[in-house]
Amino acid sequence: MGSKVGGGGGGSKFDLGQNSDMNVTPFVDVMLVLLIIFMVSIPAATVSIKLDLPPAIPPPPGTKVKEPILINIQRGGVVFIGEAPTNLDSITRDLSDALTKDDPTLPPTEQRVYIRADRDVRYADFMAVMNTLQGNGFYQVALINEEL
Repeated sequence: MGSKVGGGGGGSKFDLGQNSDMNVTPFVDVMLVLLIIFMVSIPAATVSIKLDLPPAIPPPPGTKVKEPILINIQRGGVVFIGEAPTNLDSITRDLSDALTKDDPTLPPTEQRVYIRADRDVRYADFMAVMNTLQGNGFYQVALINEEL
């Protein structure tokens, strides 16, 4: 590991010669540190959260799947409910009309609404729509994220 001590070979009594053995002490130190890190981090990674999810049951064949109501927010604060344009002043009325037309049995405020915003939408425009909806009792809002 360190040096050769002892005779052998010619030379002076202070000549230790070259040592070509590999020094494994740093390697062992690094491996022990990694072992400790893995021993500490593995129990935290295996902690599970119990979820009570309903079973995934597909609809019966031939049934028409209800299309969700989408609120599209575009650049400049332009808002659409489905394909129909609207604005912040009339968004709750237009949304209630669309939800009532889609499912008249449920109150509009108890139905889920999906919001999709363009990448260029300002945060203030998005939050204005969210605050207007929540201020009028629409709390079941889902956000749509599209990957590039």
